Amino acid sequence: MSIVRFDPFREITGVVNKMNEFLSDADFPFANERRGFFPNVDISENEKSIFINMELPGLSKEDVTIKIKDDDMLVINGEKKKEVKTEDEKHSVIRVERSFGEFSRSFRLPDNANKESISAKFDNGVLHLVIEKKEPELPKEHLIDIQ
Repeated sequence: MSIVRFDPFREITGVVNKMNEFLSDADFPFANERRGFFPNVDISENEKSIFINMELPGLSKEDVTIKIKDDDMLVINGEKKKEVKTEDEKHSVIRVERSFGEFSRSFRLPDNANKESISAKFDNGVLHLVIEKKEPELPKEHLIDIQ
C-alpha cells in the first residue's frame, strides 16, 4: 500500500477541467458577440523609446483612431466589423470563434514620454506605435547670495 498525499482540490480541479472542456466544445454563436473585440498588446521599451504593438487582424488603418486625452492618457479606439455574406443566404453558422465589435484601449503615458513625438504605423494587421522618451528635466537651481 502506498501513501498518497491528500489534495482537497483534486476533485474540484477535475470538475472544472470537465466544465471547461464541455464549454469549449459547445456551440455558442452568441458568446463572442457578448464579449466583443479586445485586441492584444505588447509594450516594451529601451533607453530612447516606448514601443506598443497591437494586433488588429481584419482592420485597416482607417478603422482605428489614436489620441491623447488629459495630457497623459493614450487612447486607441476602433471597430472590427462582422463580415456579411450576401451571395448565399442559405448557409447556417456552425461555429463562431472570431470576435467583432468596438474596442477602446487606454494607456497612461509616463512622465518622460514625449507626447509630441509619437509615430504610428499599420502593417499586416499590427499597429506599431513608437513613443520617444524625453530627457528628464533637471531641477532648477537658484543661487542665493549670502550677506
